[in-house]
Amino acid sequence: MDQAAERRLELEKEAGELRAKEREAQSRRENASRELARLQERSDNLQKEYDGVITRLWEEYELTRREAEEVAAPIEDLPAAQRRLQDLKNRIKALGAVNVGAVVEYQEVSERYEFLNGQVGDAEKSKAELLELINQLTAQMRQQFTERFGEINQNFGAIFRDLFGGGGAELSFTDPSDVLASGIEIKVHPPGKIVSHIESLSGGEKALVAISIYFAIMRVNPPPFCVLDEIEAALDDVNVARFAQYLRRMSATQFITITHRRGTMEGSDMLYGVTMQDQGISKLLALRTDEAAEFSA
Repeated sequence: MDQAAERRLELEKEAGELRAKEREAQSRRENASRELARLQERSDNLQKEYDGVITRLWEEYELTRREAEEVAAPIEDLPAAQRRLQDLKNRIKALGAVNVGAVVEYQEVSERYEFLNGQVGDAEKSKAELLELINQLTAQMRQQFTERFGEINQNFGAIFRDLFGGGGAELSFTDPSDVLASGIEIKVHPPGKIVSHIESLSGGEKALVAISIYFAIMRVNPPPFCVLDEIEAALDDVNVARFAQYLRRMSATQFITITHRRGTMEGSDMLYGVTMQDQGISKLLALRTDEAAEFSA
């Protein structure tokens, strides 16, 4: 009992660590998803602002970014440039009112564009990093899920044969290419029967299949204790006895069963019941089955 208690504490500690890692991974994934959505919104806003700047440059000055860069040139002959400037001023004056601050505005727009372009680049880089992180987490989840699913499938086949006294069973993905979003197909073949669909099984057989899957999951990561409420109610007496025997084989978990079936009671270590010997007064009774067997003998 001391060794079992020590082992139980180790398993509880290991289970707690695994659950903490699972919560941490889930938290990182949620944070990454939120950060991705925020950066995507930021990228969209920056793109809209950039488009607005380019549109303004065209509507007010009828220049594209490339054309504006091509217009700029170094001055080689200053007197000729001054004469050219005076001529252009006269022609502009003849045209009427002109926005003399266009050059300054263009410089401001150009600086703003460079700034926004850098911001867009940073946003795109952050987005790529977040997508890479999400892909890595998804790949890890897919690998872990596939490995655990394989263990559960192997346990399911063995437990099914133990509870049914033979036959075979397996679990498979409906879409192996995307296991995280795939459905799961249950294939069972009880001994002496040909089953094309699980719905053709009786109620007791369906319950025993469900119990097999449940125990297969528990064997991958056994919990310290488990409460079972009438899960064997639909089984016949033979299968109830097999169910009770298998419960005793799963020594890593302490089971608390709520039942009215005699076979389950006989396979239990301790029985608890409620009686009402006096009207309106309930009384809890406890009985160890080994002591009851010695007493009856």
